[in-house]
Amino acid sequence: MVLIAGDEDFSTSDLIGGQYGYHYKRVVDRYIHSVLKYEEDAVQRWVDSRLTSACREGFTLVYDEFTRSRPEANNVLLAVLEERILVLPSMARDDQYLKVHPDFRAIFTSNPQEYAGVHEAQDALADRLVTMDLDYYEHDTEVAIAGARSGLDPDDVVRIVDMVRAFRASGEYDQPPTLRASVMIAKVCATQDICVDAATPAFVNVCLDVLESKTAFTSKAKERKSEQRKMLLNLVQHHCGSSVGEVRRHGSQRRAERA
Repeated sequence: MVLIAGDEDFSTSDLIGGQYGYHYKRVVDRYIHSVLKYEEDAVQRWVDSRLTSACREGFTLVYDEFTRSRPEANNVLLAVLEERILVLPSMARDDQYLKVHPDFRAIFTSNPQEYAGVHEAQDALADRLVTMDLDYYEHDTEVAIAGARSGLDPDDVVRIVDMVRAFRASGEYDQPPTLRASVMIAKVCATQDICVDAATPAFVNVCLDVLESKTAFTSKAKERKSEQRKMLLNLVQHHCGSSVGEVRRHGSQRRAERA
């Protein structure tokens, strides 16, 4: 597998390769001691890039955020995907046409909700791709990933994930809360030894710090932001609330484990 990440400055040569540096050859002929003969030759060196290597060897090409590259930079992919031929520059190599390996595969990823630094995917390229819309992970998968990334107690991870998923289901946000929000909250709680409970002010502050960033930012949305904060506090209380006795008992258990 080879990985490519698209950006605004990406060009066709970043995909297929280009002329980088020179190969020098010098011959000094002293066969006759009274005659000195020099021969020098300089040839530009062609260096394959990832697409060329993948087409030749039959690798899987993963082109991450391909819509961040300018559409004209991706034109070389059209013949690769349709005719299974990679067209190289005429002065590049002896083989100006490279037959794509039968095992070659390509995976393109993009974020359709992104609005900055992206370009519209060209129709000719999109017509050669099978597009699959990916939704969020299922509940058990989110719990497993957040637990593995944070090291937090599994029961606490479940409560955090349920809270974030409830916030996502509410639709009361400007930026969708993803699995990363659950990982952030769980990781901070694990590293700072914060009790996952609505009665713990530090935990409530962590949840607000992470989740309120997904709500309105502008000054005109102060009233809406206040309503969103109330909703977040209700979610924290609903999914992570417990009695004071339970909080104290949970804290004692943690101190005993550390001891």
